[in-house]
Amino acid sequence: MKIGIDQISFHTSHYFVDMAELAHARNEDPNKYLIGIGQKKMAVIPPTQDSVTLAANAAAKILTPENRQQIDTVIFASESGIDQSKSGAVYLQSLLDLPRQVRAFEVKQACYSATAALQLARGYIALHPDKKVLITASDIARYGIGNAGEPTQGGGAVAMIISKDPRILALEEDSTVLTENIMDFWRPNYATEAKVDGHYSGHMYVDFFNEVFDAYREQSGMTLANFAALAFHLPYTKMGLKALRSILPQATEADQQRLSANFEDSRQYNQIVGNLYTGSLYLSLLSLLENTTTLKAGDRLGLFSYGSGAVSEFFSGILQANFKQALFPEQHQKMFAARKQVDVPTYEKIFQQQLPIDGSTVELDLSHDPAPYVLAGIKAHQRQYRKQY
Repeated sequence: MKIGIDQISFHTSHYFVDMAELAHARNEDPNKYLIGIGQKKMAVIPPTQDSVTLAANAAAKILTPENRQQIDTVIFASESGIDQSKSGAVYLQSLLDLPRQVRAFEVKQACYSATAALQLARGYIALHPDKKVLITASDIARYGIGNAGEPTQGGGAVAMIISKDPRILALEEDSTVLTENIMDFWRPNYATEAKVDGHYSGHMYVDFFNEVFDAYREQSGMTLANFAALAFHLPYTKMGLKALRSILPQATEADQQRLSANFEDSRQYNQIVGNLYTGSLYLSLLSLLENTTTLKAGDRLGLFSYGSGAVSEFFSGILQANFKQALFPEQHQKMFAARKQVDVPTYEKIFQQQLPIDGSTVELDLSHDPAPYVLAGIKAHQRQYRKQY
């Protein structure tokens, strides 16, 4: 039985800041951001959006009357959780008017958690082939204004429906994993912004990739020639490029050209959104699928997932017949085109508009947020969500 990604969609904020302008404001050479980390634009998330609303806005794009009745599990993958106890999945079930007869829970392990959710979903569908699982990978990446991590911020959400007989990508059964307790990135409970050792994390990312990919090759007997394309976790796109370059010498010149060209397709969306944490790999996958002109049914894709701290996994999937027909490229391009550029002072002002942490009541101005699902404020220690249309 084939199990995998039947549908996939994406949502981000209607605001962005241009990376060249940010570089000038920080007295940096723009090429440090444009080439050095491989980013062009960075999503700016207003206070009217959080991990729940971003997930709802992404998921709503792929929900239909039919699959609403088949979904009986909702998994919310995030490291931008809004509550220490109650899961974002429960809020999501309510906002999306999903049946009450669903299980809903949240998973966390830095940027790896969406892959954990995907593997859980695959096992569940194997036991319950008549059901479907909704996964959302939703995050807001925050490092602070003016520090080294600032240009690798961003935010948004990817939503996926996992089922048997998937229309897009059938997951292969084999994978290789690696876990090691390292301190390359973390966020204590008392902090609203992440702690990161950027250079160390970059090295660990490439090291973990090489180890799980080598293990996969040994386990499966495959080489780079077996893969039409590789999709990477891309908190910033230069990181994935470094990992790809580390193994390209293993391939023929033709394979190198194919993998490099497909990588360029896979990073187009990430370059203009920024860091999605849990969703970064799956935004890269979506970018690859919606921008490719060469991939075809039967092609094998390799996927590398990495979550700081650290957990990683390499796995693969096979593209299905007519996979392009199950995608929504026009919808995503329309969303990108409608975004509004803000200058650096406006971005800084939005960044600093954080919700109170003392339980104070607050009402947010929704007039500038065009998204269907928004956060309207806080009252009696409870977030007030609203569907605008």
